[in-house]
Amino acid sequence: MKRIAIDAMGGDHAPKAVIEGVNRALAEFSDITIQLYGDEEKIRPYLEANERVTIHHTKEKIDSDDEPAKAIRRKKEASMVLAAQAVKNGEADAVLSAGNTGALLAAGLFIVGRIKGVERPGLLSTLPTVDARGFDMLDLGANAENTAKHLHQYAILGSFYAKTVRQIERPRVGLLNNGTEKTKGDPLRKEVYDLLEADERIYFVGNVESRDLMAGVADVVVTDGFTGNAVLKAIEGTASSLMGQVKTALLSGGALSKLGAFLLKDNLTALKQQLDYTSAGGAVLFGVKAPVVKAHGSSDARSIYYTIKQTRTMLDKGTVAQLVDAFAEGE
Repeated sequence: MKRIAIDAMGGDHAPKAVIEGVNRALAEFSDITIQLYGDEEKIRPYLEANERVTIHHTKEKIDSDDEPAKAIRRKKEASMVLAAQAVKNGEADAVLSAGNTGALLAAGLFIVGRIKGVERPGLLSTLPTVDARGFDMLDLGANAENTAKHLHQYAILGSFYAKTVRQIERPRVGLLNNGTEKTKGDPLRKEVYDLLEADERIYFVGNVESRDLMAGVADVVVTDGFTGNAVLKAIEGTASSLMGQVKTALLSGGALSKLGAFLLKDNLTALKQQLDYTSAGGAVLFGVKAPVVKAHGSSDARSIYYTIKQTRTMLDKGTVAQLVDAFAEGE
């Protein structure tokens, strides 16, 4: 059984969305058990009876405006802290939360712990492309500043994730830059380019520009946390705005436009699915000793379900265990 500890109180729509996502996952996957951490009185009304789910009651939680490191230290009984502690104690195999991102990163680093040899774990997420293959990008904000060695390790980590979780035999790694030429970029980007080009373990395809990301120019995209977080939000915002504008244009243009919308329904549904980043799951703090997965704060039940599915896949493939072995042997 794959044991997943979940912060039931994290996220904008908790605990309802979290529990409804859990119900769907339990119904579909017979090889997982769920440990819910949170207020039992608030959880029970949404939870369907299942022998593979348990509730660990606590009324303390970490709020979205709490200072991450302080919250982890001071709120020892918070649902997120207890879920991470269960992983550390060997009572669970992974932790998932839609709550305070900084607090979950702190819990991953200070409670679960980083893999020996990984200097700075990075936040990784699979983002959409027009061909529906997607690409993995890191760091997405775990670290505001990075060294060349950190980004080199991100390329290794991202390639490993793409191979084991997404089953891409030879992931193409691109370095996010302001141009595709080797000479482009600041001193950091130039140093990283040389490191990646010299590493035979990585299929490095060179610099990539942000405008080409959704065209599928690479399977893994490496950048610093500040830039990655900005690009992530730009992609999310663009996808959401695009679908909203298409819907408005079709439904506000009179009878002919509405007829066109009806005729294009299947095509528009396919487009929406291609741009839907939530179906890939959450963001993974990659480089720590167990899967620490962050669902979007606004996650609905569907998003939570897909994040549980992603976590299950990581456990099924033994992704983190293999990564530990790989770094133990030396990069």
